[in-house]
Amino acid sequence: MSFEDSKYDFGEIIQGEKISHSFTFTNTGDAPLIISSVRATCGCTVPTWSKEPIEPGDSEEIKVVFDSEGKSGTQTKDITIISNAVPNTSVLRITGEVIVP
Repeated sequence: MSFEDSKYDFGEIIQGEKISHSFTFTNTGDAPLIISSVRATCGCTVPTWSKEPIEPGDSEEIKVVFDSEGKSGTQTKDITIISNAVPNTSVLRITGEVIVP
């Protein structure tokens, strides 16, 4: 499992705004890739992903939506992916600054 980018800096947003970003990855293994779990460090960050096996050589996306409601200042959120790949854990990160109006 190989990601094009594992980090995304959303820059500055106004408190209450939502941002979304898609992390693209490729199954670099020789067997179908099965993602069993994708978890974020807080409820303000919601990942979505394909529950279907990803064939070798195929690419897919994990979409992450961050809701800045009630947040302020520098934000760093990790998204942990558990799969049948080796290694079986990958971590994505979004960062940015939430400005209070």
